[in-house]
Parts: sequence; C-alpha cells; structure tokens
Amino acid sequence: MSDLKQEHGGNPTDADNDFPRRVSTTEHTLQLPSGPLVYKAIADWISLRKIHKPVAHLFHTAYIAEPQDGARPLTFVFNGGPGAASAYLHMGALGPQRVAFGKMGSLPEPPTQVVDNQETWLSFTDLVFIDPVGTGFSRAIQESGAEKKAEGGKDKSSETGLEENPEFWEIEKDLDALGEFICRFLSKYHRWTSPLFIAGESYGGFRVARMARRLQEQHGVGLCGAILISPAIELDALLDSDYNLNYWVELFPSLVAAAHHHGRTRDLGDDDFQRQGEAFANNELVRWLTQGEALPADERASIVARMSALTGLSATVLERAAGRISATHFCRELLRDEQRLCGRYDASVTTVDPFPDRNDYEGPDPTLFSIDRLFTGAINHHLRSNLNVETELDYRLLSMQVNEAWKDKSKRHFFDRQVGAMDDLRYGMSLNGHMKVSITHGRFDLITPYFGSQRLTKLMKLTDEQQANLTSRTFDGGHMFYSWDESRIEFHAEMRQFYQSALPGDRDT
Repeated sequence: MSDLKQEHGGNPTDADNDFPRRVSTTEHTLQLPSGPLVYKAIADWISLRKIHKPVAHLFHTAYIAEPQDGARPLTFVFNGGPGAASAYLHMGALGPQRVAFGKMGSLPEPPTQVVDNQETWLSFTDLVFIDPVGTGFSRAIQESGAEKKAEGGKDKSSETGLEENPEFWEIEKDLDALGEFICRFLSKYHRWTSPLFIAGESYGGFRVARMARRLQEQHGVGLCGAILISPAIELDALLDSDYNLNYWVELFPSLVAAAHHHGRTRDLGDDDFQRQGEAFANNELVRWLTQGEALPADERASIVARMSALTGLSATVLERAAGRISATHFCRELLRDEQRLCGRYDASVTTVDPFPDRNDYEGPDPTLFSIDRLFTGAINHHLRSNLNVETELDYRLLSMQVNEAWKDKSKRHFFDRQVGAMDDLRYGMSLNGHMKVSITHGRFDLITPYFGSQRLTKLMKLTDEQQANLTSRTFDGGHMFYSWDESRIEFHAEMRQFYQSALPGDRDT
C-alpha cells in the first residue's frame, strides 16, 4: 500500500473546547487479484451537538474508492462491547489492511504484523468505521464546573478533578449518537442518495438491529442492507441463570462443535455432529432442564450418557451441574487433563492453564485480552503510520470503564424485561420491504452462539417475501470467525453476493 498524497486540516476552535483533532486525508493503492484498487482514506472527527454546542467528537476512518461515485454502496461499521472501538472489524476483516493471524485464528508471536487485506470489503463498498464515544479516539466533552452549576448540577470537578463524561454510555443515547453521526457524514460528503448499509459485530449487532428501525423511522435514512456479525440480539438469552432455558439450549450445539474439533466427542460422524447437537438441545436437553429432578432416573441417566458422548465431559461433571454447562465451565473442563483452557470467544483456540490445581480459573482467556496486543498494535500502526493521524490521545481498543458504566435508562420499572432488539429488526423489515438482512456466526463462539440467532429468526413470523430478504450463515471459527483464513475468504465472497442482491436493479457493484 503506497501513499500518494496527504492533506491536513480541521484545527480545533475555542467552540470545540480545544479538542486535539486534526483531519488527515491520504490516497492509496491496494493491489488485488482483480487489479489495482485506488482509494482515499479520511481519518477525522465529526462533532455531535446539543443545540449549537459541541458535546462530543466521534472519530472515524472512511475509505472511498476512486474515482468517487455517489452511486457506490456506503457501509457504516461499528463493533460492540459496549466499550469496543471499531478496530476489530476494521483491522480484522473489512478494511484494506488487516492484522495477521495464524491460519485458523491462532495468535502469532510478537511483533504484530499488518498486511494488505485481499478480502477487504472496499472492493464492493465504501466504508466508514465509527468509534463510539469513549472508544478509539472518540471523546465526549466534559462541561466545566461553571457550566454544571449554571444548569443546577453539582460541580464534581472541584472535588475529584477531571472526569470522563458518561452521558453517551447508555443504550438510547448511544443509538442517538450513531444516528446523528451518520446523518452528519451523509450531509458532509453528499452521500444521501448512495445505497446505504450498516454492519456491526457482537453488541454492534444489537446496535444494527435497533438502528434498522431507528435510522429509517427517525432520521429518514433508507437502508439497502443490515449486517449482523456474531450478534447479541436478545440480551436475556445471554444470561446463564438456572431458570433461563434459552441460554443452555442455545449454547449447547457450540459446545458440541468445540468438543468435536478437539477430538473429544464419541460416536459422531464428521458430517452431522452439528445436527446431532442441535437435535439433542431441542429435545433431550430441554426435557431435563424443564423437569429437573422430576425426570425419571433411568431417562436422566440415558440423557447424561448421550450428553457426555456429545460434549466429551464426564457424566459426573454433567450430573453435578444438572445439565447446565456454562461457557466458562466447559472451557475449563474440556481439556483439563491436558492442563489447557479453551477460549470462550473461540473454543477452538487454547492456552495453558497456569494454575491447574486451583478451584477457579485464574489464567488468561486466549481469545479476549490475549488478542489485545494484536489489534492495539495494528490499529495504532495503521492510523499513525499509514494514515498519518496526529493526536496525543490514546486509542482505546476496549474500554472496561465504558462497559461497566453502561446503562439502560429506558427501563422504567423493576419488572421490565431485559432489553432486546429483535422487535426493532422485525419492525425495520416491515418498514422497508426492500432491506436485506444478513446474520453470520462462528461455530465455536460461546459468547453469542449461532443457535440463538437460528432460534430467534424462526420466531420472526416473516412472510415468504421477507424470508427471502434474510440470510443466515455459520462459519468455522469463533466470535471473530474472520480470523480464520478460509472463513474470511468465504465471508468476503458471500458478502459480495449479498451486496449485489441488495442493490436496486441489476447494477454491478
């Protein structure tokens, strides 16, 4: 990738509270098998405003193919967390450069390598990667003590010093911020009539489902497609309560897939292990979970034996847990005899258990914080060296401060159910009968299991026409299945086809 030109501008003003930002525009050429792809990269901040006053600056990286064409698709991309920057999708799968993983998603030795991405989505859509407030280089502007007092608030700055502004760390405010950003970007770059798409991973999938309604209903932004990658859609299904059957049922097929990958299943064929896991979850496991100790002893023994064969776990472990095997429990137990732990985000990846004699696991998850060094190194190198971003801000890849402070202010009563997003996705599909929806998962993901989305889509009560607009696919790999070379290649090919199907008429992307 070679830089052809660089421009700087956008010095901060007093009205922007001297925020340290400076737009950088560079031009590049990426060599693809289909030929050279020339594009412009824009690394900049867009201000969110309350009346006319800036209250936050959202950092984003936009890639626009040259020559510029307003009729080309444009995709807004974000990750989840909450508290995650967009670097995972940016440097993992979609952007023109990516971090180098091992062939099957394993962690390579340091230092981090950044390589040209032959599977970049820029080959068929322009891209805008958004870092929500508090992540990446995006920040909210903290009001001064005088301003707080003028509004009747308590001046905490005099008591504790400078504080992070948590105003945007809330479900509805976060969605409002994304909607405002998208509208401001479309206006700034004159892209209101482009074919528009949104894509999000994990909690970003929750955002996509909610935005599929909100963008169209509240902002007048028509969508050609909504892409949910390893999504968390209905959040109550992710809670491992003794009384929540969905969690255990939806997780189980992914446990079977992981056990089969590590050679721990018994009496299963190579071709139908996934189907067997799904059938068991929907039938025998449900009977045990719903009836508990009321289930006859002989039937329970038969279920335990079959469950042991499917998961590779001992009957003793299964009986002690009453069939409720959480992701954390499974990852510790499956390869305990090898002193290894499976990753919860990709159970095919393992690490050594440093404290095998302790009751609770106290070592690292090889698929969460262990990968931070890869993405932190990759995004900082790419933004600061390749795109020439100049800022003293730290790039926040995953902010646990944001995650732990996240709120749902829409919950008005103690008995309100856990927030979900499937109703909004269904509403959005009804609001716009042309919008296509893609849901993709990794087979070994124990955080947002693929079987959960399969269950939910079967409950949407879609018409035949709507059903034709929804596609679902499971790939080898985990939460970030695109870290597997083969899965990333297949994902790219499938999404190219998805975009072509979502565009009006037969126009080629």
